Amino acid sequence: MTAVGTPARETRLPGAAPLLVLASALVMAALVLLPLLVVFGDAFAKGVPKYLAAIADPDAVSAVKLTLLVAAIAVPLNAVFGVAAAWCIAKFDFRGKGALLTLIDLPFSMSPVVSGLVWVLLFGAQGWFGDWLIEHDVKIIFATTGLVLATILVTFPFVARELIPLMQDQGSDEEAAALTLGASGFTTFVRITLPNIRWALLYGVLLCNARAMGEFGAVSVVSGHIRGLTTTLPLHVEVLYNDYDFVGAFAAASLLASLGLVTLVLKTGLEWRHSGELSANRRH
Repeated sequence: MTAVGTPARETRLPGAAPLLVLASALVMAALVLLPLLVVFGDAFAKGVPKYLAAIADPDAVSAVKLTLLVAAIAVPLNAVFGVAAAWCIAKFDFRGKGALLTLIDLPFSMSPVVSGLVWVLLFGAQGWFGDWLIEHDVKIIFATTGLVLATILVTFPFVARELIPLMQDQGSDEEAAALTLGASGFTTFVRITLPNIRWALLYGVLLCNARAMGEFGAVSVVSGHIRGLTTTLPLHVEVLYNDYDFVGAFAAASLLASLGLVTLVLKTGLEWRHSGELSANRRH
């Protein structure tokens, strides 16, 4: 009975698989490809000259520069934190380990708007440190510093959460052997730990960077929407759309989508070339 039943299941599976693939492709087309086509179609709706004029606008250029600047500051800082946190959690047992894991996961469950509001309550004019900041002429809210802080808070779990499962899976035998042979902690990290996690680290950095460039809620709270000064690319899209400048809004959105597509291509290439080294993360 078993021998007869097994081939029957195998003959039905190829018939169902194409339907599942087709359904998945249709869903992806409706949720991803169609919006992208709409964005690029509306961006070029009035011709290439209008599109080029929209992206060459000083406010648009300033928004792109600010977006890249915020990501360039936030992502490396989160990479350092992620490596340090993953090292501590994966290699050592200590009191408060569970609390640290909870704090790392907190931004995943917290609204980005709340993440921005935290900094307003701390550093705003009426915040805990507002009087001191005003007295010493230090500006955090409605400034680049506030945008960076909001972005860091929203994106800091990405690198850590990519590295923790991999480093736990690898164990600490190699590091222990290196230390036994007389290697320093720094040498052990650079020559053993870092090479073992390099692709997972790069993968986490790509995810962190994608979220940092596309973050809207947290930076919207702390930015003040000052054109040319505190508007990142996502905020610039909102400002133009609210002003009924649809060509400019979709042109800016196409730039943001292009940055996301570049990140997606790099991420896909990394998964394809180093899927074996990244698979440990998917088992947890």
